[in-house]
Amino acid sequence: MMNLSKNTTSYQDELIASLKNPVEAMVYLRVALDEYQNDNDFQVLLLALRNVAEARGGLNELAKKTNLNRQSLYKTLSEVGNPRLDTLGRILKALGFHLSLELVI
Repeated sequence: MMNLSKNTTSYQDELIASLKNPVEAMVYLRVALDEYQNDNDFQVLLLALRNVAEARGGLNELAKKTNLNRQSLYKTLSEVGNPRLDTLGRILKALGFHLSLELVI
């Protein structure tokens, strides 16, 4: 009998691999931000930021780039996190992105 787990990769591994592509990461974060704006589900955005951070070298690397304490960064991006706008901006900048506005009619 063949062991299926030896011949497949996990969804998370595939996701992280795809998020190494900057365009894929941008689209992924944009969708997460749209979900937050539509459903007020901030956890989706925080999870997306954690996943992109993992694809870009992990939270230790992100902590170095943002000059934020690693434990504070873990808490900020956790399910109970509530980052301030300046912290969110630092995280996005370190990941290679920035916030922008779009007129919705």
